[in-house]
Amino acid sequence: MSPAQPKLTARSVTLDALWYSNPIFRQILGICSTLAVTNLVLNTLVMCSALTIVTGLSSWTVSLLRTIMPRNIRMMVETLIMAFYVIIVDIALRAYWPEMSRNLGPFVGLIITNCILMGRSEAFAISNPPGISLLDGLASGAGYSAVLLLISLVRELLGMGTLLGMPMPFFAGPHWDKWIIMVMPPGAFFMLAVAIWILRSLGTTAAEKKA
Repeated sequence: MSPAQPKLTARSVTLDALWYSNPIFRQILGICSTLAVTNLVLNTLVMCSALTIVTGLSSWTVSLLRTIMPRNIRMMVETLIMAFYVIIVDIALRAYWPEMSRNLGPFVGLIITNCILMGRSEAFAISNPPGISLLDGLASGAGYSAVLLLISLVRELLGMGTLLGMPMPFFAGPHWDKWIIMVMPPGAFFMLAVAIWILRSLGTTAAEKKA
């Protein structure tokens, strides 16, 4: 007889997605976005919001259809669901915020390729009820967003001397030599490595310490 599975609660699902199974510093998923949008905080905020919405709604829809979805084509169906929500977000952004849509370029459309979407659908939504799956998707997106926003804050501040486009008194002055590398791809890799190192060190579990 198999042991009983622990009951899922909103708190446990949220904590797991935000910290213990964080997509960035635990699972190392979706890190291509680090290169794409983290040079500016505002771009990162919009991109992360879009991904969080798509992940939550995709997980919710996959969970709703999990009992009627043919198993041999389920991944194709999941991809279609994700593409549907990505297209809606992309169209809405083009219609209501065209400048931001131009700034992000093709990266909103490329949300469909983010591993987090399929990962949460296959690992969680396909075997859990819609409500808790929606929460898991949103929390996973929030965990992803928190790390990328932290990276973008440091990159914009050190590389441009601004935050959300506004000059910061110390970093925008003539005495501060802007770190141009921070707004270039190597700066994104460097900050991602530092963020993963610090966050994993802070959150090392007992099992990991023993290993």
